Amino acid sequence: MIIFSKYKELTEAAWRKRVESVAGKTHDAKSLQHIYREILSFVDLTTLEGSDTTERVSKLCNKAYTLANKTKKIPQVAAVCVYPPFVKQCKAALNGKNINVASVAGAFPSGQSPLPVKLKEIEFAVEEGADEIDMVISRGKFLEGDHQTVFNEIAAIRAVCKNVHLKVILETGELQTPGNIRKASEIAINAGADFIKTSTGKMQPAATELAAVVMCDTILEYYNVTGIRIGFKPAGGISEPEIALRYYNIVNEILGTEWLTKELFRIGASRLVDNLLKVIV
Repeated sequence: MIIFSKYKELTEAAWRKRVESVAGKTHDAKSLQHIYREILSFVDLTTLEGSDTTERVSKLCNKAYTLANKTKKIPQVAAVCVYPPFVKQCKAALNGKNINVASVAGAFPSGQSPLPVKLKEIEFAVEEGADEIDMVISRGKFLEGDHQTVFNEIAAIRAVCKNVHLKVILETGELQTPGNIRKASEIAINAGADFIKTSTGKMQPAATELAAVVMCDTILEYYNVTGIRIGFKPAGGISEPEIALRYYNIVNEILGTEWLTKELFRIGASRLVDNLLKVIV
């Protein structure tokens, strides 16, 4: 287990200044076109509604694999993200398309189920063929100070996932402080996360630039100690290209170009794709 350094707490004004220093980089028009294409290739195209149907999921998969356009140099998205009952359908629809299937599982979005129930749902998603699992931590346990239970749950889920990539959702909007976001990031990384992810998208605030900076700082410190790269995924409320660009800047400025791949950077989104296509020329 990596022992992280004590995180430097900043004043609210200092945090605003730091966030803007890494998120606010400007780009010329030509660079923006390249970046918007890159961002599109990092998207987990998502539907996570109680009203999801096989038809809706079919349309999602069709959208995912028909986006690419070699003439316009428009890439494929990285993955589709769905609830466990739709994993097998997505795997069949995307067979041979080089697009991963991610599944939320483990009592998403609340995290409020006994661990055996969470593990069964994750086992189901893995058996159905999920390439990636997006789980959410038990925020209640975290907030009452039971960090060991949070660690143990993530580690148990990591074991069930085997070789399937595990994204650990912190639900940063419920963690309340940068210090809590930092601690939850450390726990998730030490327990075996391949990615740490901001939010479920089911509560407000969802992704925030402050949370992204704290999480990327944690990832960088871990990399500097171990040489192991952990991925980062902001999700929730990222619907406009200008907003996605700021998260791209945060990753690029803190972690560097090595993280600007679909293996290490994802953006959870639904409306963002359509809005990116409107600005790509």
